[in-house]
Amino acid sequence: MVPDIGRGSRTHGLLVYLYGPGRREEHTDAHLVGSWDGFAPDPGRDTGLDPDPKVTLARLTAALDLRVKQAGARAPAKHVWHCSVRTAPGDRRLDDEEWNTVAQRIVHATGIAPDGDPDGCRWIAVRHAEDHIHIVATLVRGDLRNPRLNYDFNKAQAECRRIEKEMGLRRLNAGDGTAAKNPSSAEKFKAERTGRPQTSRETLREAVRRAVAGADSEEEFFTRLREAGVRVKLRHAPSGDALGYNVALPGDRNRDGAPVWYPGSKLAPDLSLPKIRLRLTDGATEPSAPAVAADRANWSPPARQRRNATVIAERSATLLERDEDGEAAPQLVGVGELLDAVAQTSPVTTRTELAAAARAFERATRSHVRAERADTRALRSAARGIVQAGGALGRGEDGGTTAMLVSTLVLVALAAARWHSARGHAQQAEASRQAAEHLRAAYRQAAATPMQALRDQGRALPEAQRHAYETTIRAVLPENRTRPGTSTKNDALAATLAQAELAGMDPKALLQEAVAMRELDTAEDVNDVLVWRLRRLAQLPAHPGEATRRPQLDTGRAKPPTNRTGVRTAPPASPRPAAPDPHSRPPRR
Repeated sequence: MVPDIGRGSRTHGLLVYLYGPGRREEHTDAHLVGSWDGFAPDPGRDTGLDPDPKVTLARLTAALDLRVKQAGARAPAKHVWHCSVRTAPGDRRLDDEEWNTVAQRIVHATGIAPDGDPDGCRWIAVRHAEDHIHIVATLVRGDLRNPRLNYDFNKAQAECRRIEKEMGLRRLNAGDGTAAKNPSSAEKFKAERTGRPQTSRETLREAVRRAVAGADSEEEFFTRLREAGVRVKLRHAPSGDALGYNVALPGDRNRDGAPVWYPGSKLAPDLSLPKIRLRLTDGATEPSAPAVAADRANWSPPARQRRNATVIAERSATLLERDEDGEAAPQLVGVGELLDAVAQTSPVTTRTELAAAARAFERATRSHVRAERADTRALRSAARGIVQAGGALGRGEDGGTTAMLVSTLVLVALAAARWHSARGHAQQAEASRQAAEHLRAAYRQAAATPMQALRDQGRALPEAQRHAYETTIRAVLPENRTRPGTSTKNDALAATLAQAELAGMDPKALLQEAVAMRELDTAEDVNDVLVWRLRRLAQLPAHPGEATRRPQLDTGRAKPPTNRTGVRTAPPASPRPAAPDPHSRPPRR
């Protein structure tokens, strides 16, 4: 059950809307289900007293505004309190009497009309749909004082949680005041009317998040925003220093034809200019240690940066599992930036799911846990590298390394969910789990081609070699991780072990290292997770088809010795390639 509270100054205008057809003819059978005394005139029901509903509407307005007029100048300028209360999708239908009970409990909990108080504010509850009501109150009490409405939204939320439990409704997660502001009904209707898939507020929030992902300076942040087509207006102090910023979408105007501006702080609590400055200072980007050997320079910049990001994301998952608030909280912010960077540069095949994952995880980046050691440099550096490398293709190394990175990000999102759950952050934990589901969907799309190629290669191995790798897999993996005998689920893993051995690695020692890196309990497919860990540890191509084109795997050259003592032996170093032409680098964003 979701309450939504607003203030206004026109009682009659609100009632006309509630009893009218709605903006899309969605209002049906508008009528009262409750009122302050149970006898308020109802424009939706013909009582025989007023033949014209407009007359009844005027009488209802006058009754609600009676004390406002008596208070005169002492009445608040915005004297109309409006609260819509909606049941969750899938909930049973409440009857009018139940909705009346809900309304009475809400006005009591918020201080509008406490039980047993004869001087409580006047209020009504209008129902014009099956799943929600609108509570309208005028904010002058019978003693002509104003009601005390401190934290009315929090009180309404808490009462809704109790109502859900007692009425057997779907129990939603309690908020903690760190969520971004939801779009208003007017913003939603405007988006529908103009054919936009999102409201302006939501579109701008996503644009600002993407602009700050890996940005190295305030100037670069604003440059990225403008390059994304967002209008930016800075607020300056008399000294000339920027105090804040407003953003607007081109073409989004109000009824007077002026742009509709949104301050950063109204998009989300962590998108104000001071909060962004703090993030840029605490997480000043530094080049991360490369995760790709020098002789892999033929791989594309997006592929190389995705490999680097995979290493850093693994470290973040480890920090989240340490259960230390001061280290974990900033990791969540950095992971959010990394997701935003991946979403805006991902291949078309995975872009929708990755963007949805980034939007969902945005809620998981904010809580009341303070980041005492806000070191996000590694993650911000990874995000910056991905953005600067440009868009990745959905094939070859680009597609394979996208699958490699997303596979790791699934585990990071699940680690975030466990961290939030342990602290009672219900909304953030649920957001992390939603992000993980979107990431899993993106992974299945990105991994389909490279994993199928690996399975084909595994099935093509000689029977004796294949049996040896199956034996190694069953010996190293924890029990119940694999099926007895030859399993098609192990084909890709066997092919990866074969390629690692060809590159001079000890297959068993390498597999043991991959298993020991971190937990596998949350993996949807343990074999897939291990395949990507192995290919990263052994510096194998993420897309198996690339192996046939790599000179360092030429079978005509001597194979390095295989160490059977449990320690990996690095392959001989190849000559370092010449430094790339600086003019061939992607332009700085």
